[in-house]
Amino acid sequence: MKAFSFFGGVLIVLGVLAIAGSAGDCDGKCGPGNDLSTMLFIIFWAMVSIGLGSILVKLGLDNSGVR
Repeated sequence: MKAFSFFGGVLIVLGVLAIAGSAGDCDGKCGPGNDLSTMLFIIFWAMVSIGLGSILVKLGLDNSGVR
């Protein structure tokens, strides 16, 4: 079940990175960023990724005997 924990961790990290970059404004150095609906769309799916990742990590730890 190490694969569940590893894949869950990857989903969590990618979700956090997606939320951090959801505005897409390059810190003001490049053109206009994403509009609000696009930003909320990215945030929604990133939160889904974090939620699924946490479930996978929990399943991986429960089945490996770690408490």
